[in-house]
Amino acid sequence: MSDIKPYKIAVPGARLDDLQQRLSLARFPDELDEADWDLGAPLADVKRLTKYWQEKYDWPAVERVLNEMLPQFTAPIQCEGFEPLAIHFVHRPSPVKTAIPLLFIHGWPGHFLEVSKILGPLSDGDGVEKPAFHVVAPSLPNFGFSEGTRKRGFGMEQYAETLHKLMLKLGYKEYVTQGGDWGRHISRALAHLYPMHCKATHLNMDSADPPSFLSNPRLALQHAVTPYTKREKEGGARTEWFMKEGRGYNLEQSTKPQTLGYALADSPVALLAWIYEKLHDWTDAYPWTDEEVCTWMSLYWFSTAGPAASVRIYYETQHTEAGGMTHERMRTYSPGVKLGFSHFPQDLVVLPSTWVRTQGEVVFEREHESGGHFAAYERPNELVTDVRDMFGKGGGAFGVVQGHTGYSA
Repeated sequence: MSDIKPYKIAVPGARLDDLQQRLSLARFPDELDEADWDLGAPLADVKRLTKYWQEKYDWPAVERVLNEMLPQFTAPIQCEGFEPLAIHFVHRPSPVKTAIPLLFIHGWPGHFLEVSKILGPLSDGDGVEKPAFHVVAPSLPNFGFSEGTRKRGFGMEQYAETLHKLMLKLGYKEYVTQGGDWGRHISRALAHLYPMHCKATHLNMDSADPPSFLSNPRLALQHAVTPYTKREKEGGARTEWFMKEGRGYNLEQSTKPQTLGYALADSPVALLAWIYEKLHDWTDAYPWTDEEVCTWMSLYWFSTAGPAASVRIYYETQHTEAGGMTHERMRTYSPGVKLGFSHFPQDLVVLPSTWVRTQGEVVFEREHESGGHFAAYERPNELVTDVRDMFGKGGGAFGVVQGHTGYSA
């Protein structure tokens, strides 16, 4: 009997009652006159969203919609040296037999629901004019409705191992990936660790070192003599802003995740303010509705391992020992795995083309005039087009995977 089981989200009533009580007892800080987003999430916004979450938001109705809309499953996956974890995932196989297995990997503060806007278009391709994909979108370990580990040291190698083993369990011996944020980093780890299986990655977040004359002489020369484009200049300014004004969360989560965890686990308002700030600052004027924001927060508040578990990925990656899957190693060249990049101007780090091309054989690259960090959710049409162009006929990654049906859900 298969150990892959259908899954339905079912948050107990007691947890809903607990959330309501905590929201009703919220205490808010004061705020400086003329305060704005540069100081953090504004008081009026957080108060409005707290009231909406408490009085108008209907999680049971949202839960029903998610269960009807998304084909969800769980499967036990065990990394070497760690306990087995029940991994939650969305899996929509395409009816096209030659469809490409595509692993969609979310990041923080994202979740599996980000795939919802691209799931249909990618899986419904005809395999001729438009490539079709078997889409798999897991909740990362420690996120969403996946279980979390109780052991230290669960870093990039383990996240990659978990997702690789999930794809193999589904029958996908070869696959491609799509991701931003931690999805970008895990894709890079998969490219280094499993190049015989992970055949190509499409990334919507930049992270790279400048080309050097020692390791990338042609790119280094091109970088030295070619003026930056308008996109690259504006991207440099955006990156500088993030490094100076937007990266405080990263330092805290990379150094003292347990201390932050008390606030995230105890106070839904703390969780709301902590993440809502990122939804605002990291998107390109995306018109967030109160309903969307509260669903986003609820997926963290009701997560299996709890919202505090999700930030540990920063600490574990930052404290990976030399020789392991460090940020530095993930930025090195990965032979045999084709790369594609979609550049969105309001992402956190927006780098020159010569930088990202140091990491492998780049077969697709496209610049966009708008969009931010959560591309699949903010700009789903653009992302779907890019993925189709990269893997379709005439695309640089056409034919990297021989289509197969895999596990029939």
